Amino acid sequence: MSSKRQYWVYILANLHNSVLYIGVTNNLQRRIFEHKAGIGSIFTKKYKVYKLVYFETTNNIHFALRREKQLKAGSRVRKLSLINSVNPEWRDLYEKG
Repeated sequence: MSSKRQYWVYILANLHNSVLYIGVTNNLQRRIFEHKAGIGSIFTKKYKVYKLVYFETTNNIHFALRREKQLKAGSRVRKLSLINSVNPEWRDLYEKG
C-alpha cells in the first residue's frame, strides 16, 4: 500500500528546556500551532511545552508510531543528544516556518 501522506515525529521543549514532549502527527504546522494555542494536549498546556526542537518525517504511519514509542522509551540523555545533533541552540524550529 503506497501512501503520499507525510507523518512527523516531533519533540517539544518548554522555555527552559527542562520538560520534553514527544508526539506524532500528519500535519506538523497545524499540530504545533495547536500546542502553542493550548489546545489538544493537557500535558503541553500544563507544563508550557511549546517549543519545537526536533522533528523527523516519514510517509509510513507505522514507522512514525514505532519511532515515537522508541523515542519515548529512550533515556533523557539520548533525547538530548538527538536534539543537540540537529539543533544545538535549541531554537524553536516552528518559527522558521
